[in-house]
Amino acid sequence: MAEQTAPPQSVDVGAGREKPDAAVVRDALGVGIAVGLSGFAFGVTSAGSGLTLLQTCALSLLVFTGASQFALVGALAAGGNPYTAAAGAFFLGVRNVFYGLRLSQLLSLPRALRPFAAQWVIDETTAVTLPQPTRRAARIGFTVTGLTLYVLWNLTTLVGALGAEALGDTDAWGLDAASPAVFLALLAPMLKSTTERATAALAVLLALGLLPVLPAGLPVLLSALAAPVVLFLMGRPKKAEERR
Repeated sequence: MAEQTAPPQSVDVGAGREKPDAAVVRDALGVGIAVGLSGFAFGVTSAGSGLTLLQTCALSLLVFTGASQFALVGALAAGGNPYTAAAGAFFLGVRNVFYGLRLSQLLSLPRALRPFAAQWVIDETTAVTLPQPTRRAARIGFTVTGLTLYVLWNLTTLVGALGAEALGDTDAWGLDAASPAVFLALLAPMLKSTTERATAALAVLLALGLLPVLPAGLPVLLSALAAPVVLFLMGRPKKAEERR
């Protein structure tokens, strides 16, 4: 891939630091393999929730965002309305749009490749790509993580869905917790500011507090209210300070 001209100052790439390609590939493979194997848990959970093999594999091929996939099948398994379950999964996946806005500046891919790259804009590729010191390293990290994870996630989804019957009661294995646990492990280091930590904490409290009283899928939707609430509360002291 040809190097692009240096990005604007706001883009934290190309600052002169170098990182060996082999090191970037090693880090990307580590994340891609570790998370990709958890597709097995999704395959088992989805099949145990009543989805067919075709439906399960289609979700991994087309949706390809683990947290949203687990949210969808979890809500359906709990007896939630399909539209509510789909809406919850959709809003959980909206974060990928914001990832894409940031990654588009870092990667600066040709227009013809952007629609294909968009399929790989997820938590894991973002976590690997953002810390890279150069555009070349960012592109390698994004590509290797995305390719490894996409292939493994879909293969293990198929294996999990096929093997669900052999496992018996899938709920007893607790496999549905695998992807959310990985998601939280990747998210935690990215919560650096007080605002980000407060938003995450409030979202968790809202989701857990509403879970026993609302239909499946709705707690995830309403937990998104944490962001505007925290921004409003954090902004009030600043406005008071400006008035002084």
